[in-house]
Amino acid sequence: MRTAVDIQNYLPHRAPLLMVDLILNIEADFVETVFLIKEDNIFVSNGVFIEAGLIENTAQTCSSIVGKKYFFDENGTENEDVNLIGFISAIKNLKIHELPKVYDTIITRASLVSKFDGGDYTLCTMSCESFRDDKKLLECEINLFIQKTISAVLK
Repeated sequence: MRTAVDIQNYLPHRAPLLMVDLILNIEADFVETVFLIKEDNIFVSNGVFIEAGLIENTAQTCSSIVGKKYFFDENGTENEDVNLIGFISAIKNLKIHELPKVYDTIITRASLVSKFDGGDYTLCTMSCESFRDDKKLLECEINLFIQKTISAVLK
């Protein structure tokens, strides 16, 4: 049984750069997300969700698996005041088959291929696919670097 989860529980992204609405399924090595493309999206041009938008949606989907460990401890308790920075370090075998349009809903699935956990940082490789209904939109392998940042609060 699946329970939809707000992606903002796993990522630091906020509008207008948030390219995922909900996590449909998340496990240690798999994540599935959903995203409704709205006409005011910054990656919409002439009614079409451009390539950069599809890639950002994919990266955010992948990041939710890695980001989960920073936002929640091993008991599932939420960690307050977590600051992360993340980078796409590589995209391999990228194939964009079709671009979705405004008001299309896309489903993105990512599976963990490999992960190196360095404590305050994580490197991972994910295999990804995006779909509109049964039509494959994108497939690729993406490498991510996620790091916990130190934020000083001055009083």
